[in-house]
Amino acid sequence: MNCLLDTCTLLWLADDPDQMPQSVRRVLSEPGSVIHVSPVSAWELGIKVAKGKLQLPNPVSEWFPEVCRWNGLVELPLDSRLAARSTELSPIHKDPFDRILIATAMEHALTLVTPDDRIRQYPNLKSLW
Repeated sequence: MNCLLDTCTLLWLADDPDQMPQSVRRVLSEPGSVIHVSPVSAWELGIKVAKGKLQLPNPVSEWFPEVCRWNGLVELPLDSRLAARSTELSPIHKDPFDRILIATAMEHALTLVTPDDRIRQYPNLKSLW
C-alpha cells in the first residue's frame, strides 16, 4: 500500500508503535509498501516543540530526517499547488497542517494513515486506521 502518515502517526511510528492498531502496523510493514511523509509534519512538530507541548530527543531538524531514514520513509514535496488545494477543501477540518496532509494524500492518490475522525470524513480521501 502507498500511504501518507499524519503527524501523530509519524510520532507513534518513531517512538511508540504500540499506540497504533495492529492492523495499521501490519500494513506499514508489508513488503512493497511505500510510506510517505510531508514536510508539513516537521513544521507542525517544530511549532509544538517551540511552544513546549512536545519534547523530542533531538532538534526537529535532526529528528525528522533521522526518523525518515530509519523507517525508510519517503518525503514528498510541498508546493503551491498543494497549499492552494488545501484551501479549496470543504471546511470539515480547520487545522491547516491536516488540510495540507489531506490535499497531499488526494493529489498523490495515497492512503492517509490517521486516527483523526474528522480527517476520515472527507469523501474523496482514502484513509486507514
